[in-house]
Amino acid sequence: MDGRKPATDTPTPPGAGKVSAPASRPEGEVVWCHATTRTHSDVALHLADRLAHARPDIHVLLTGAPDILPDEPGSVYVHPIPADSSGPAQAFVNHWRPDICVWTAGDLRPAILAAAHRTGIPLYLVDADESRLTQPGWRLLPNSSRGALRRFSFIMARSPGTETFLRRRVGLRDATIRVTGALREESKPLPYNESDHEELTGLLRGRPIWLAARLHVDELATVLEANEAVIGMSHRVLLVIAPAEPENSAPYHAALKASGMRYITWSDGALPDETTQVILADTRGELGLWYRISPICFMGSSLIAGAHGSDPNEPAAHGSAILYGPNIRTYLAAYSRFAEAGAARIVRDAHTLAEAVQRIIPPDQSAAMAHAAWDVATQSAAVMDQLVDAILLALDERTVA
Repeated sequence: MDGRKPATDTPTPPGAGKVSAPASRPEGEVVWCHATTRTHSDVALHLADRLAHARPDIHVLLTGAPDILPDEPGSVYVHPIPADSSGPAQAFVNHWRPDICVWTAGDLRPAILAAAHRTGIPLYLVDADESRLTQPGWRLLPNSSRGALRRFSFIMARSPGTETFLRRRVGLRDATIRVTGALREESKPLPYNESDHEELTGLLRGRPIWLAARLHVDELATVLEANEAVIGMSHRVLLVIAPAEPENSAPYHAALKASGMRYITWSDGALPDETTQVILADTRGELGLWYRISPICFMGSSLIAGAHGSDPNEPAAHGSAILYGPNIRTYLAAYSRFAEAGAARIVRDAHTLAEAVQRIIPPDQSAAMAHAAWDVATQSAAVMDQLVDAILLALDERTVA
């Protein structure tokens, strides 16, 4: 291997594709998804990707409050939710003529839902949770909310308690209600080069490995200090550093040279030997390889002030224990979910990072965390599968009708 080129099979980045709402309704089927939280906005992006694979000519319209709509909408049309009054609501529905509406969690808008119902649009409520359908202090469910809930023909509830609430307190008799658990964004495996994986697995067999993924240059000193401490306890440990911006590798080289650690550069075609302490994984599109090689992953862009974190669903999808810093605003809900399951652990500096890696290095420890992460990831995938199937079935029924 005389040098490696960036992988060409990297998934399309979220910012690619259609960015804003067009002046006229696009041709073909339109699935309208209303997000009530930033998490549900992320779910909508994953849903759009899944639907596009099933039906290439499908379009997804995402509405919500401006502060929860994605900065990089991906392959969806985005539009602020109209005012919840009959005029703007009916105008919005008449313009878009959605084939189905998928409403998430709560934040019921009675006038908007009434307009959609009058127009004959199937209304689906997903990730329904009693706590989000009522407000503190309500002794009785307001008539407007009760009426809005009765317009949904299909509901995916988080828990049996939510189903009981909808049946008994709201009085839903005809709606189909399924208890599915929480709806979350999916964990999707990234592509990788199988021959590289096979070769590295043979070379590194038996060595403890940990990965610093999407590492910001300002976090590099902390990670190297932590690795030095880990080497002191486990001299055969290998650190893989995947920079947040692989093209800007010069400061990583400088820091590694200054550290005195023995390292190789992946883009040069070098392979690790028994003396290698660090691999600088400076090629774009190969994180799928490094996630598969490393049973422990520190997710970068999370230690420095002002950072927003990196997606923990990536390592979870590849069976990796997850470590992360405190600055994870964009992915807070996802990290909380993995942490509660025992799949992720927070670190704050070089000392706590080294301590966490040392504690998880034993194969039984990293395997337990990785298994927990996989459980969370597969649960999310199963709920998403049910939603995609329900939407496609509804679209098929409308086509036949």
